[in-house]
Amino acid sequence: MRHVEVLGRERRRRWSDAEKLGVLERVGVDGRTVADVAREADLTRQHIYQWRQEMRRKGFGPYLVRRFSCQLRKAM
Repeated sequence: MRHVEVLGRERRRRWSDAEKLGVLERVGVDGRTVADVAREADLTRQHIYQWRQEMRRKGFGPYLVRRFSCQLRKAM
């Protein structure tokens, strides 16, 4: 995990939909769990679950399902 020294006021990071999808796509790849990906991206697991719901609401649900099923097929 990265350690960052914050000088002054801490600001929230902004993530584009493309960045969020990039993080979500890494779940399940090479056996990585949500916790693993969250740690790598310096996020909480809850962020990933919330992003997954948000992307489904925005219509990316079929994309996420397709990506995940392709990753599962490759692993078998």
